[in-house]
Parts: sequence; C-alpha cells; structure tokens
Amino acid sequence: MMMNWLKIATLVTLAGYPSLAVAQGAASCGGAAMLGGAQLNCSHVNPKAPNQFCTFSWALHTTAGDQKVVEGTFMLPPGAANVTIYQGSGFDSALSDPIVICRDAN
Repeated sequence: MMMNWLKIATLVTLAGYPSLAVAQGAASCGGAAMLGGAQLNCSHVNPKAPNQFCTFSWALHTTAGDQKVVEGTFMLPPGAANVTIYQGSGFDSALSDPIVICRDAN
C-alpha cells in the first residue's frame, strides 16, 4: 500500500521568532523557541480529512550553548485546535523551523 505523504511548506523567519510549518490540506503547525522554552502547537484544519498521523523534528539551541534535536510522533484528530505537541525548557532559540510531516491515518 502506497503512503500518501502530504507536502510541507515552511515559512522562513528570523531566528528566535515564531515559525510555521504547514501541511497542505489537514494540519497546520507553528513553533517558537525563546525566553528559555520551546513549544510546538498544531491544529487539524480540514474537517473533511481523517485523523492525521504526524512526525516532527526540530533543531533547537540550548541555553548551555549546545544543539538538541527534538522529535516525535502524534495523532491529530479532526477538530483538534491549538494542541501542544511539544513543550520543553532550556532553549534560547531555534536552529531550524520545525519540520512536521503528516499523512492520513486510515
């Protein structure tokens, strides 16, 4: 069975400012790293699309001067809005925009 991966469009922003990753069709995600913390939130934006199975990866700069890549998977059901996908402390900026890839869970 061939997986139908959605393309990701990432808006480039200045380091330390909120960034946005948009999965065409069903999921919209945004993240920011500043003031010692990092947070990634996502919403299911297409009510006709099924559950979305998503993965994320995000390179962050720690307050200790190191780089850390955080990653994980999550399920995003229709109607989910502003769901906190990742939240962590000890980060002062993002080294990359969050990369979020989603596909239909069915």
